[in-house]
Amino acid sequence: GPCTECSCSSGKEPNKDPSHTKKKENEDRLSVPKIFFGTRTHKQITQITRELKRTAYSCVPMTILSSRDYTCIHPVVSNSANRNEMCVELLEGKHGKSCSYYHSVHKLSEHHVLQSAHGVYQAWDIEDLVSLGRKLRACAYFAARELMVGADIVFCPYNYLLDPQIRESMDIKLKDQVVILDEAHNIEDCARESVSYGVTERQLRAAREELDFMVNNNIRQKHHEPLRAVCCSLI
Repeated sequence: GPCTECSCSSGKEPNKDPSHTKKKENEDRLSVPKIFFGTRTHKQITQITRELKRTAYSCVPMTILSSRDYTCIHPVVSNSANRNEMCVELLEGKHGKSCSYYHSVHKLSEHHVLQSAHGVYQAWDIEDLVSLGRKLRACAYFAARELMVGADIVFCPYNYLLDPQIRESMDIKLKDQVVILDEAHNIEDCARESVSYGVTERQLRAAREELDFMVNNNIRQKHHEPLRAVCCSLI
């Protein structure tokens, strides 16, 4: 279809002068910033990709970052309460098992493959990627992350951009990129959530008991005493 033409493929010329090093090539090539588009909810991403589909840019390389809650299709992991932990354990092969969906991620993780083989020419939604993942038995979660490398626009919830831990684990680098925040008046709440932590009185009492044990047994006393004082004052 006509849409294939608007995915930016760089026509590589044969290297005429062998003395040109790879480094020189990279310096000459202008680095184009990615657009990171942050929204409050996953539902808003669905609406925005629908709007993107109606524009002249409907087939630029894109991706949507979201949690395993939305993307995992492994029959056991997707039904468990702690998908993240189970997924990591499977990939580390802790119990002698691995994830066949993860090992087929390449079937989904290249823009040109998505476009040519599966007709996903236009802006897609996370559900499109997941249903294609089911069909190909390939992991949409890791595919979406790999698609970020070649994407011109990356959609994700706010906290993927605001929370340093998520940024690091997702390998999101915002330096010299364009960041758009939809409905930015919600940012303050989201920023507060990112650096807030809930703890119960029961957990505090358990921590105090452990710290008591450390202090009474002379285990790194000068580190544990101030922590115990904090626990006691909170309790």
